[in-house]
Amino acid sequence: MKETRGFITILTGLYSFQDCIHFLAAIRKFHHEPIIVLIDQVPPILYPFLKVFKNVILKPAPKHENTVLASRLAKVSLYNASEFDKTIFLDSDICLLTDINDVFESLNEFDLLLTEDVQPDISKATNLLRGSQQENLDKVLQTLQSVGFPLQENDIQYNSGLIAFRKTEETKKLFSEFQRYFGIITEHQDKLLLRDQGAFATAIATVKPKMKVLPPTYNFLSKWKDAYKIDQEIKVLHCTYPYRPQYAKNITRSLYTRIFDKLAQLFLPDQVTNPWRQK
Repeated sequence: MKETRGFITILTGLYSFQDCIHFLAAIRKFHHEPIIVLIDQVPPILYPFLKVFKNVILKPAPKHENTVLASRLAKVSLYNASEFDKTIFLDSDICLLTDINDVFESLNEFDLLLTEDVQPDISKATNLLRGSQQENLDKVLQTLQSVGFPLQENDIQYNSGLIAFRKTEETKKLFSEFQRYFGIITEHQDKLLLRDQGAFATAIATVKPKMKVLPPTYNFLSKWKDAYKIDQEIKVLHCTYPYRPQYAKNITRSLYTRIFDKLAQLFLPDQVTNPWRQK
């Protein structure tokens, strides 16, 4: 039987709808594989805007009033949501600048491919804790360990905006642990921000999957561009559409996206001011 491969993204609420349209346009510029969109809190009347792109599969995401939490719950359920032998998950605010067939091909050898976070040192990951980053700097690891994360000082924080995986028992276990540790985050909202990297790092440290760390050119967060030292072409740009540089906007520019962007100004909320991001 021929091996299957495809993409997955997450769309929970209208704040990321424009991002998702351009995400689909970028994937279709370079790839023909099916794309699953885990979707919630989007009126079905808007589904045709997504289905304009060929071979798009809409599947329900876990429901929650907080669209950011719904998105996180969808991310920890990616293994079960995938219909493919090889899957590339990408956040919907990502724009491909070229094809990434090499990522699919690397899944012949590895179970998991991903990139390190801009701040890979887990002991300095103040982005995971509530409160002042400066005050939290010396107690990140202590706080994470206190809630039940068996992390050590040399463990790495990965960015979960790109996760490529193949269906194996080891990967299944990884996502099971990811889900379990994310449950700890939701139970300790007094100390932890609603982010998944801590749970993801802990799952990886626990399971130790056969994995490959890709360079930042495969998940380039333009917001932190000054933190990178790269001398290669950027393949995957991670940047929400309103802030995207023009060369990246040109990737997805078409008559359809131009018309959509005009309409978006009339009926979509401003994603930059999404109140759920402050929760």
